[in-house]
Amino acid sequence: MSDVITATGDCAEPGRYEVRLKGHLDDRWAAWFDGLSLHREDDGTTSVRGPIADQAALHGLLGKVRDTGLALISVTCIEPES
Repeated sequence: MSDVITATGDCAEPGRYEVRLKGHLDDRWAAWFDGLSLHREDDGTTSVRGPIADQAALHGLLGKVRDTGLALISVTCIEPES
């Protein structure tokens, strides 16, 4: 069985993204994600949210996600906070 990975949204650069991971990350990981916010969801996932400057920064974030050892569920471009 394989996990489904989706990429949605049409982000201009810079953009705001939400990356969902299977499993929970502790608060101590927040500093490692360079100011992005971590949200532990009731469904057992963690979402990492915040502004990403460009595609290179997004790839850097995805590298960090890989290094956590948690499965990547989705990458979504989200609306900026008001």
